Amino acid sequence: QIFQTLRELARNGMTIFLVEQNAHHALKLSDRGYVMANGQIRLSGSGAELLGNEEVRKAYLGGI
Repeated sequence: QIFQTLRELARNGMTIFLVEQNAHHALKLSDRGYVMANGQIRLSGSGAELLGNEEVRKAYLGGI
């Protein structure tokens, strides 16, 4: 339910800074995403790019 609300807010032009453990849901919602490790940004791109990134899929999405 929270992701539906966030989606509606974003559709209405609101910028949202989301920190979320569920990478799949967060990246599906995101126009832009960042992958951090040890306090540093390791990867960035559109949500779709990161969902399709093999490294992200293996490390954060259980290889799906």
